[in-house]
Amino acid sequence: MGKLARILAPTDLSPLSRAGVRYALEIAKAQGAELIIYHVIGHEEASPYDDAYDEDPLCTRAYGLAKDLRAQHQALLEEYIRENFGELISGVRIRQEVEMGTPYKRIVEKAAEEEVEMIVISTHGKTGLPHIVVGSVAKRVVRHASCPVLSVRPNRRAKAGAAALG
Repeated sequence: MGKLARILAPTDLSPLSRAGVRYALEIAKAQGAELIIYHVIGHEEASPYDDAYDEDPLCTRAYGLAKDLRAQHQALLEEYIRENFGELISGVRIRQEVEMGTPYKRIVEKAAEEEVEMIVISTHGKTGLPHIVVGSVAKRVVRHASCPVLSVRPNRRAKAGAAALG
């Protein structure tokens, strides 16, 4: 495998998802890759402001609320990165993006759209229950992604140099 150019690191902004983002940052730094840190506002948080409302011009109020929700989550993502990874972000090209929808579907679509070479995702998210989160997000991303997916368990820190991948 040659050098990676672009990596996708999905996060639900929970403490348990930090492991995946941290590992992705270390890989991106070692590889000189661009890192897309990606947060998807799930339907449980967005409803009734989901994809259908975004596309229906008659729902302008819902559209405005959805835009506000995305802006709020963009600010949360920026704060999450600054507070948790401040020491790692220098020298890494980072793009932060927030979208609404079904998390695993959006992650897989984003990876294809951006032509990323790798997705790095935590195996546990908001609930911390591996059988729920792995079944609903990480496992589905692994199953449907068209690129390699590296799943990272929380509380497993990358060893120095381990993220070089080649």
